[in-house]
Amino acid sequence: MGAAPVTRYVDSGGVKIAYQVFGDGPIDLVMVPGFVSNLDLQWTDPGMTGFNERMATFSRLVMYDKAGTGLSDPVPAVPTLEQRMADLGAVLDATGAERPVLVGVSEGAPMSLLYAATYPDRVRGLILFGGIVCGQIGPHNPAGARWEAAASRLRIVVDNWGEGHLLEMFSPTLAGAPFARRVAGIHERAMASPAMARAAFDAILDTDVRDILPTINVPTLVLHRIGDVVPIEGARYLAEHVPGARLVEFPGSDHYWWVGEAAPIADAIEEFVTGAKPERSNDRMLATVLFTDIVGSTERAAALGDAQWRRLLEQHNSLSNQQIAAFRGRAVTSTGDGFLAVFDGPARGVRCARALIEGMQELGLEIRAGLHTGECERVDGDNIGGLAVHIGARISALAGPGEVLVSSTVRDLVAGAGIEFESTGEHELRGIPGTWGVHRVVTAPSAEAREREPVPVGRQPITHTSPPRSQRALVATMRRWPGLTRRISRPIYRGQLDDLSRER
Repeated sequence: MGAAPVTRYVDSGGVKIAYQVFGDGPIDLVMVPGFVSNLDLQWTDPGMTGFNERMATFSRLVMYDKAGTGLSDPVPAVPTLEQRMADLGAVLDATGAERPVLVGVSEGAPMSLLYAATYPDRVRGLILFGGIVCGQIGPHNPAGARWEAAASRLRIVVDNWGEGHLLEMFSPTLAGAPFARRVAGIHERAMASPAMARAAFDAILDTDVRDILPTINVPTLVLHRIGDVVPIEGARYLAEHVPGARLVEFPGSDHYWWVGEAAPIADAIEEFVTGAKPERSNDRMLATVLFTDIVGSTERAAALGDAQWRRLLEQHNSLSNQQIAAFRGRAVTSTGDGFLAVFDGPARGVRCARALIEGMQELGLEIRAGLHTGECERVDGDNIGGLAVHIGARISALAGPGEVLVSSTVRDLVAGAGIEFESTGEHELRGIPGTWGVHRVVTAPSAEAREREPVPVGRQPITHTSPPRSQRALVATMRRWPGLTRRISRPIYRGQLDDLSRER
C-alpha cells in the first residue's frame, strides 16, 4: 500500500470527527480507539499498517479519532461516554455502517460496551482488546493492586507527555529498538496535547461500566495478552459477566495489538467476524536456529576412553538442555556432540550460545556455535527443516573454538539489544546460493545486565507551546510519505510482519 486512505470529517454536535474507511469487505469492522490516536500517523507505522491491511482482506475497516485527539477537533473537556456514543453514531451514519462489529480497544472498551447495550440493533458483534472495564482505584476493581500500579506508571507517562515513555508501557517489545523512543515521542505529541492526555487519563480513573455487563446481548469476544500493563483480571471479569462472551488469552506484554505476535490476534478477529477459521499453514514458522558442536570431539573421546567420555558427554547434554530452556528455546535434536535448538527471539539465541560456551569451558570442553534467523518448516512432528536450518549449520561450521558466528540477518534483528559484533566478511556456504555476511559475537550481555533508560519520576510542568518548526516539518513528511516512513521503521519490528501478510 502506498498512501493512507482519505481522511474525512463528520459533524457531531458541532465537533468535527475525523474518520477513514479502508477496504471493501462485506462486513463493517469499526475500530473504537483507545487512549489516544492519530489516523494519519498510524499509516507510517509498518506494524499497524500490516494489521490494518490484514483486517481489510475480510472487512470494510472504519477508523476514527476521538474528539480532542489526533485529527479531530480539539474540545475544552474530555467528552462523556454518552457524547462518545454520539460521535460513534455520527461516524457510523457517515460511513453507512449499519450493523458493524465494534472493536473496543483499551479505553475504547467501556464506550463500546455501553453502545452495544444501548443500541443492540446497530451492532452485529463486539470485540474487546486490552479492554478496561473499571478504571477506578480501590479494592472493588477486579484488577485491584495491579491496576493501581499500572495507573501510577501511566501517571508518570502523561506527566512527561511527548517524551516517548508510552513505548515502555504499551509496546515493551519495541522498547530497545533504535529510534523507537524518538518515534514514540513524535506520535504522542501528534495524538494529543499534554493537557488532553492528562484529562483523558483522569477520565479513565473515573470509569466503571461493570453494572451494564449483564445487559450485553450481542456476540462478544474478549482478547487480552497475559502480561499486558492493563491487567488481564479485567478481561476475565468481562468474560465472566457478559452473557455468552468468549475469552481468548494470548502470551506477551504488548498493549498495542499490532506489536509482538499479532497474527494470532488477527486470526481470532477474522474467525469471529466471518464465522470461518482462517486456513493458515501450521508447518512453517520464523525462528532463530542455533547449532553447537564440541571442537575436536573425536580426538577427545579417544584420549578419555569410552566410559569417561560418556560421562562428560552426559554433562554436556544436561547443561545444554538447561541453558536452552533457560533462554526460552527448544532443543530440537542432539547431533551426538552438539545440539540444534530453535528460539523465537534471535537475541535470546545469541545469549544462549554465549552462556553455553562459558558453561562448557568449566567442564573442560570447547564448543563453537552458529545462528541464523529464517523461515523453518516443521518436519516429522517436532523436527525442523528448510533453508534456514542449512544456513545455520554452515555458519556453525565456520566458527572456531569458543566462537559464536551469526548471519547478517541475526545481526540486524538484534539491533538495540546491546550485543556487539565484528564482521568476518562474505562467505560462500556449501550448497547455499550466493554469498553470506557472517559476523562474530564480541560481547553479549545478559538481558538483566542491560541498562534501560528509566522513566522519569515526579511531576514536571508542561507548557502549552507550539511544536518547533523542525518537528512540524517531520510530522508533515511522515503524513505525506507514509510508505517511505514504514520502510525506514520496518527493522523495528524484527521480522514479525510476515505472519500477518503471508498467504493462508
